[in-house]
Amino acid sequence: MMPIILRRLATSVLILLAVSVLVFVATLLLPGDPAQAILGQQATPERLAALREQMNLNDPVWQRYLTWLGGLFIGDFGVSAASGGAVSALLGERIGASLVLLVAAGAISIPVGLLLGTYSALRRGRAGDHIATGTSLVLAALPEFVIGIALVTLFSTTVFTILPSVTMAPPGEPVWNYPQQLILPTLTLVLVVTPYIIRMMRATMLEVLESGYVEMARLKGVPERQVILKHALPHALSPVAQVVAIQLAWMAGGVVVVEFLFRYPGIGQALVDAVTNRDVQVVQVLAILIAAVYIVVNLLADVVGILTNPKLRTGGAR
Repeated sequence: MMPIILRRLATSVLILLAVSVLVFVATLLLPGDPAQAILGQQATPERLAALREQMNLNDPVWQRYLTWLGGLFIGDFGVSAASGGAVSALLGERIGASLVLLVAAGAISIPVGLLLGTYSALRRGRAGDHIATGTSLVLAALPEFVIGIALVTLFSTTVFTILPSVTMAPPGEPVWNYPQQLILPTLTLVLVVTPYIIRMMRATMLEVLESGYVEMARLKGVPERQVILKHALPHALSPVAQVVAIQLAWMAGGVVVVEFLFRYPGIGQALVDAVTNRDVQVVQVLAILIAAVYIVVNLLADVVGILTNPKLRTGGAR
């Protein structure tokens, strides 16, 4: 089992390095002069030259990439060209705010999706199954901004006015001090992610319940509760872990739209501001951060899939 995990880890490191090259090259291909975009059209040649030197724009491309990559390894993310402050200090609170939002959404969507998917499989063809599958199909077809706008319309404007439509925490104060402002963005992410988990868990559970080893356990007189918990559920979790990982990884990128919609002070709003201000250093760090989260979550899903799949465990042991 350990060689399989080590191979996955090595592959993840190589993918992350490749992503870092793509992110760096993509920022180089952005049109216009970064120094000119920051200082404006009225900037003097001397100020432009000084800012280009500060941003290392005069160095060869390969040297700029290695300097940037080396800084990432030691936690030096550079200096924001727009604000003049360290990128790490600028993004510290934003990352914390997004982490709170993602953890809250994941803590709700994963258990709810697994439970509803299992319930739907066990009640196949009944009313509960039809309601769960129909609702999940409708929600899965809607983009996150449509769900967010619908929630704002329902709970903040037209029908009810019980929740704030945007985040209005004072600057410098943690957003979790105002939990009511977390409800709508968290609920939006939950409603986007949960349907996919429900549908995958239902399909996988149905396949496992019809398998030979489950039928054999039932023929031996094993109680149905034990059949589900000890025989069916562990085999169903392995493929579902991949879907959960994809959805969690999507949240790392999809949170950009949700945060922009609710004016939530996280990495999504920071990325939009950085692109608007042509703050290349911030864009690079946020892009590689989102990619790293995606890769790490998928790596953890591979590990969970190996640990919950007896075939992979015994195959790795051999």
